[in-house]
Amino acid sequence: MKIVFNLIGCMAVALGVLGIFLPLLPTTPFLLLASACFARGSTRMHNWLRTNRVFGKYLRDYENGRGIPLRGKVWILIFMWASMSYSIWRIKLPWIGGMIAMTGLCVTVYLLRFVPTMSALAGAERPGLGTGAAVDDAGEGDGIGGVRFHPGDRHDG
Repeated sequence: MKIVFNLIGCMAVALGVLGIFLPLLPTTPFLLLASACFARGSTRMHNWLRTNRVFGKYLRDYENGRGIPLRGKVWILIFMWASMSYSIWRIKLPWIGGMIAMTGLCVTVYLLRFVPTMSALAGAERPGLGTGAAVDDAGEGDGIGGVRFHPGDRHDG
């Protein structure tokens, strides 16, 4: 059964990565599916997915119920609507354009209404990191001014 979970997880990761570039293919649900499959099929693959430098932090935050940062939601909506608008403009069949717009509207409502918005001060005062730096589950800090630190380092200045 683990092989089946790992195969489904690999296919979901591939579809999730394609979803980054294709407007109507969602990324997050496929990555969540991959994470759930890898959690049951391979600890190593699950850890790889959760610590991936591109989408690992968002995946960990979402799985832990912290949601998506406001900035991430804004960028998701900008890119999604830009690509969908282009698709609607290029498609000459109005009913397909309507389906694309309806899909976009549903995703927008879901993202704004049901996905929690992560607080900018989440985990704000952790020892050794100073004020305003959050630590994720992999033990990495958001840092100050974009510099990432490890929680064991002292940066009290």
